[in-house]
Formats: sequence, C-alpha cells, structure tokens
Amino acid sequence: MIALLRGEVAVRRADHVVVLCDSVGYRAAVSAETLRHVPAVGEQVALHTHLIVRDDALALYGFHSEEERELFLMLLSVQAVGPKVALAVLSAGNHRDLVAALAAGDAARFQAVPGIGKRTAERIIVELREKATAESGPAAEPEILARRGGAGGTPTPRALAREGLLELGYAPAEAEEMLREAEGETPEELIAAALRLARSAG
Repeated sequence: MIALLRGEVAVRRADHVVVLCDSVGYRAAVSAETLRHVPAVGEQVALHTHLIVRDDALALYGFHSEEERELFLMLLSVQAVGPKVALAVLSAGNHRDLVAALAAGDAARFQAVPGIGKRTAERIIVELREKATAESGPAAEPEILARRGGAGGTPTPRALAREGLLELGYAPAEAEEMLREAEGETPEELIAAALRLARSAG
C-alpha cells in the first residue's frame, strides 16, 4: 500500500499531479481542494495517498491531509459513490465545511456536486452523518437544531424517518418494516439503524 508520497512536483494539472520520488514519477488524482495546497512544478510536496487496485489498473489518489483522505474513504463506503464522485465532493469545499454539512444534514450541499442526485445526496447524509457528528463534536449540535427549527410542533422522529426512507425510494410498507426494529432518538439515527438492519437481513 502506498500511503504517502514525498518528492518534487513534476506535473501539476487540474485533476492530477505527478510527484517525482527517487527518479520514479507517481501520478495521483487529486481534488481541487488538495490542488490548492500543491506548490508549483519543481517544488517539494508531501501527499497522503490511497491506492485502489482494479483488474485493469492501479489508481492512486492524493490528499493534502489525513482528514481529507479519511473523508474520501467514508464517501467510498456509500452506495453509488465512486472515486470520481468522491473527489468531486472533496472539491466542493474544505474538510471542515464538508464535515459540518454532513453533521447538519445539509443534503442540498452535496446535491449541488456534479454527478450526485437527490437520492445519492440523501444517502450520503444518512450513512455518514453519525460519523461526521462524532468527528465534529458537540459544537455542531446547536447549528443542526437551528437549521431544523427546533422540536416544537414537529412530527415524531419515527414519522420523519419514515418520510426519509420514502424519499430514498422505499415503498411505504417496506419503510414501516425497516423501522419496526430500528432504535434511535432522531430521524437520522432511526434511518441509519433501519438501513443497517436491512443490509444485515439481506
């Protein structure tokens, strides 16, 4: 596994860089955010990397920080999100802003990324929000509550979770069945639990 590149920038393009390490050039696909941190050709750079092995290719991806690489791996764990789409998400903002958007349930932020539709954006929120909230810490909670307008007069968390599953494409009866054994205090927790149960049952 190639985890880190350190060497001279040999090529700097909009979607990739080539780093010269002991006379060997490594081509790494990068996000626009990482590219901002890559210096000019001829200067030294260090990139955290992730290697994806396929039958027909070895694809190397570079990141300016370990946090960005971890977010890339989190995105790859979501169904219908491949490396190209994950890099597009990372190009939409810095790591802190993207994690805050995940913690706040801001699906519109991800739907604005080329290649991501409404269903995929909502799936990213549902599957990654708990991890993002854990990473961003308690400070994110006031912002999340503010965006949702508080709890007074709103439907129950289970009803909102059912609506969320319907928006993800599940039938009403299927959504009810998925939520029957799901546990959680918020709609997001209930949806995440329902999806986990559905995957384990499958």
